[in-house]
Amino acid sequence: MTGTPRIPSRLPSGASGRTDLGRRLAARREALGLTPEELGRRCAMDAHYVTYLEEHEAAPSAGTLVRIADALGTTVGALTGASADRAPGRATARRDPELVALDEPECRRLLGTHGVGRLAVFTSEGPSVVPVNYLVVGAAIAFRTAEETVAARARGTEAAFEIDHIDEVTAEGWSVLAVGALEAVTDGDEQRHLAATARSRPWPGGSHVHWMKLTPVRLTGRRVVHD
Repeated sequence: MTGTPRIPSRLPSGASGRTDLGRRLAARREALGLTPEELGRRCAMDAHYVTYLEEHEAAPSAGTLVRIADALGTTVGALTGASADRAPGRATARRDPELVALDEPECRRLLGTHGVGRLAVFTSEGPSVVPVNYLVVGAAIAFRTAEETVAARARGTEAAFEIDHIDEVTAEGWSVLAVGALEAVTDGDEQRHLAATARSRPWPGGSHVHWMKLTPVRLTGRRVVHD
């Protein structure tokens, strides 16, 4: 029998209070700008159960965790903390995998599920790849950086931006690659709009006041699936 697990009417002793799973779930949901109702619709789950998982100690099934992780564009290990210190992609591959190309609408949808990506630029010392907190605004991928960083110095050049997702449980994953010119955002109104739209500040901290954006001229993606 499938469906949303029943929420107990009375919590057992010690079952109240947010756990690490609940904190990670809530943080990921909020980073994507989703309400419990929206997340519930994405993973065919009652919104009250989503809230219950966020706020109380619980033991959801593996299937429930897979559905939630997929809806949040993350992994079960990332939600539970099991993979916090483990490099992803070390699980055994399944038999008969297939690499499927993603169309542009799906690539754009997947870009909206993440908050951290990798920016690849050319420097005088060779290629450089840096992680950035980003947001999608219209057709552009925007992020903040500090003055004189690798990203800031690369304005006006061609750059690539990549995100990916690996699920250790299902041995599946996907990646999206965007290529285009990297521009500095200089218009004051656009800067204020981006600052108001951003859901979080850059993780490294410090003064990141320079907005940059990349508008893809080429957007491609691939997904590993199994029969």
